[in-house]
Order: sequence, then C-alpha cells, then structure tokens
Amino acid sequence: MPRPLLVSLIVVGVVLALTWLVWTALLHSRPAVNAELVAFRIDSDTSVSATISVERRDPSVPATCRVLAQAADYQPVGEQQVSIASGTDRIVEAKIVFTTLRRATTVVVRGCTLI
Repeated sequence: MPRPLLVSLIVVGVVLALTWLVWTALLHSRPAVNAELVAFRIDSDTSVSATISVERRDPSVPATCRVLAQAADYQPVGEQQVSIASGTDRIVEAKIVFTTLRRATTVVVRGCTLI
C-alpha cells in the first residue's frame, strides 16, 4: 500500500474515532432525566420527608425516580418510587414523605427513568 494512502486512511480513522468520542461524551453528559436531593428531614424513628429536583430534557415525557432512606450502617430502611407527571416545566420539585423500618440518617436518590 502506498504511503500517502496509508496516512490518509489513518487520518480518516482518527477523525472518525474522535467524532464518535465527542458525540458519545456529549450525549451522556446530559441524561434524559436527572434528579438531585434538595433537602431531607428525619421526622421520627419511622418517617422521613424529602424534596427532590427532577430535570428532564423533554418535560412532556413522564418519569419515575427511586428514593431511598438509609440507616447509619448504610442499610436501606425505606424506599419510595416518585412519579413525575408530564408537563411543561423542564425542572420540577417533588416533595415526599415515607415510612421507614427504623431510624434513617440519610436520604439518597438512586436514579430516575423515563416512563
């Protein structure tokens, strides 16, 4: 194979690989739905309140988020699925109250999916 042809093929391959890498990074840097814990309160030994902020690229698509309450030993002591209805706002807040098996020390958002 002539040297100029080999160099051209390598350059095209590198450009295609870099294009794919940038496209993949941009696609995954902003997921379709994302949630963050805004605040939580331990109401009692068996109750927790939390507020989460949910951001969707397309607010017309409903989503569901999984929120966990954890004890001091990081064991889950409560779980709640939060449904986010379709709407017009890209970012919405959801307030939830749920029961725990024993005293929780923290609340975490385990993830969200589009429905």
